[in-house]
Amino acid sequence: MARTEIIRARPDDVIFGGLPLFHVFGQTVALNVAVASGACLTLLPRFDAGHALRIIADHRVTVFEGVPTMYVALLHAPDRADYDTSALRMCISGGAALPVEVLRGFEDAFGVLLLEGYGLSETSPIASFNHPGRERKPGSIGTPIRGVEMRVVDEEDNEVAEGEVGEIVIRGPNVMKGYLESPRGHRRGGPRRLFHTGDLARVDEDGYFHIVDRKKDLIIRGGYNIYPREIEEVLYEHPAIAEAAVIGLPHPSLGEEVGAVVALKPGADISPEELRAYVKGQVAAYKYPRHVWITDSLPKGPTGKIQKRDIVLPDNPTAP
Repeated sequence: MARTEIIRARPDDVIFGGLPLFHVFGQTVALNVAVASGACLTLLPRFDAGHALRIIADHRVTVFEGVPTMYVALLHAPDRADYDTSALRMCISGGAALPVEVLRGFEDAFGVLLLEGYGLSETSPIASFNHPGRERKPGSIGTPIRGVEMRVVDEEDNEVAEGEVGEIVIRGPNVMKGYLESPRGHRRGGPRRLFHTGDLARVDEDGYFHIVDRKKDLIIRGGYNIYPREIEEVLYEHPAIAEAAVIGLPHPSLGEEVGAVVALKPGADISPEELRAYVKGQVAAYKYPRHVWITDSLPKGPTGKIQKRDIVLPDNPTAP
């Protein structure tokens, strides 16, 4: 099993089970790996940073798996230093893009390697990973796992040049046959057919894939392509920011405008105007968010992944 090879789980491992087991991430990377390797799986029905830290310490958890918001919560837990997490040997992130600032901050705080991978329900789920024992590139989803072919293509399925942005397509025995009662899904699925993921990425000179954004989240402002993840990475670098989501807003003449919704770290105090000016100083003039909202928290799905479609904008946007 490729998943077991990636995690290199052993019978003496204790795997953290904070992801719902009805979701493909928790089911395969936690439950199935634990069963296949004979490891212990310690479960937490609903993720809470304080409860998770107690489990990690008391159960001597060695492998932690989670989505980026879980790592954000653990990193910003006010009492995290009170818990002995020294048994951790590997942490795995998936489900959404992991901000580089969060990765580096977590590794510094907990002293453990954090590896990012990529996959979808349709690919069973892992397609690529920053493999243990190989070079790890922060901000990258690594390279394809054994038996899986990944490429980055244009609208005509032609492979794009190194460093250029295109859509990730996947072929391999891990790819589903198709969607139920969907001829289009069957044409695009199957072990010998290309599965179109809807994720935009680029490939570097070493063959590592770097997610740029979801194709559907692309913001087109006045004819310019803006990738929300680029702006979110800048926001996460600000010491006051705990969570961030950048979205496209309808605009009568530009088509779309850039908006940002953020949640602050406990005790942080900053104005939307200051945040807008901060981002403006680090990105091209057409990219910075003209509208900024500060909220208590961002909506999340069952796995803890931020759900942009569920964001309800407050009535007090700030704009220049």
